[in-house]
Amino acid sequence: MPGDTGVTPQDEVAVIPLDGRAPAGAGASFHAFMAAVARGLPFGLSRVVAPSFLGFALINGFTFAVDLGLLTALHGGLGWPLPVAITLAYLLAFGLSFLLNRSLNFRSHGPIGQQAAVYAAVIAVNYAAFILGVGWGLAWLGLEYHLARLTAGLCEALYMYSAMRWLVFRDTSRP
Repeated sequence: MPGDTGVTPQDEVAVIPLDGRAPAGAGASFHAFMAAVARGLPFGLSRVVAPSFLGFALINGFTFAVDLGLLTALHGGLGWPLPVAITLAYLLAFGLSFLLNRSLNFRSHGPIGQQAAVYAAVIAVNYAAFILGVGWGLAWLGLEYHLARLTAGLCEALYMYSAMRWLVFRDTSRP
């Protein structure tokens, strides 16, 4: 057809507005994809792994890579002190995680201000216990800082998923 670009609504890039809400179809499409992946899990895992957990893993795997990239640039490239580099990389990556999980994974419509306040408390605990406590502590004990951060990341993953699902975005229904 003349003027037909061949681009369907599913092909469009989702732009997340500053209020943290994705276009209506983006969250539904993301959830449908995660639900399909969850249904295909082997060994009976499809009965125990929620689509929101897979979405969290995908989103936070991406934002963790952002965190590590920023950490490497700030500490390894610019020579910033490790605690400062860890803090800034962490805050930027977790801000991105909040927006992506809110709009795509948990598809929350609760008041963003209240959720951001709860999220800030959750990441403060996470930061003190896992990022500085485990991450910086292991680096201080001699473990290479990337390995220390990876170890801390494994510890924080279960804590953060639980907190996001049952505290931050509790206004959404669950499968």
